Formats: sequence, C-alpha cells, structure tokens
Amino acid sequence: MKTLILGLGNPTLSDDGVGIKVAQQIREEIKDPQITVTETNETGLGLLDAITGYDEVIIIDAIQTKGGKPGQVYHLEPENFSLAKHLSSPHQVNLISALELGKMLNLAMPQKITIFAVEAKDVTNFSEKCTPEVERAIPEVVKMVLCELNK
Repeated sequence: MKTLILGLGNPTLSDDGVGIKVAQQIREEIKDPQITVTETNETGLGLLDAITGYDEVIIIDAIQTKGGKPGQVYHLEPENFSLAKHLSSPHQVNLISALELGKMLNLAMPQKITIFAVEAKDVTNFSEKCTPEVERAIPEVVKMVLCELNK
C-alpha cells in the first residue's frame, strides 16, 4: 500500500511547525519504500496535488480548539473538523475542500486519511521552536504515527 506521511505547517511560527518537526523525526525511522515522508506549508489545492495517488495519507499538524490544552494530541478523521474553534492556519479548512474537489473530479484520492493534530499554544510569534507543551508532545505523536502504520 502506497502511504504518504505529510507534516504541515509553518516552521517559523512556533507551534505551527509541529507537523514538520514530527515528520522530520518519522523520516529517520521509516525505511519502507512504499512510505513517503514529506513536509509542506502548502494549502488548499497544493495539498490536493500532494495527496493524489496515495492509498493512505497520514497528516500531522497544529490545531487550536475551544478549551483545548496545549500539547494535547488528537487522532482525527476529516469529518472530525467541527471540533476546531479555529485552526492554526487556513490549510486544514482548505484540506477538506480539496478532498471534496478531488472526489468530484474523480482523482485517485486516498482511501484512508488520518490526521494527528497537536493543540497549539502559540501560532503567531516568529520562532523556530515550539512551546514547551507542544515540544513534549512530539515524541508521543511520532509513536502514534508509527503505530498507525503498523495497523
């Protein structure tokens, strides 16, 4: 099965870079040629291009939810996005629209999409470092993604 692990975010906006940091660590663990690990700050249709042709896609990103605790990890499916008060950036909302468009255009869309989202504390200040709460969540997310691959 052809799988994509996609870390999303902006690596210079503190916690918004968590998806990219997780993907970089996972890349060191993966040796299977059927699994591609990459990062992007693309949004919308750029994401559609990235995921087309894969059987399974695992997305890692930051999220902000109403009442969420920084560093909390969510294991989501695309239909779970009503959970978000507002997302760390527009790319997650655009992902859902891109998925719907891909289906309407009969593109080779993934059969399974899983999203691991980390509750962000700071997505507005320029920093290449995540806040301590989010930084502590990174090893947990790496483990969760690796477990998802072994299902």
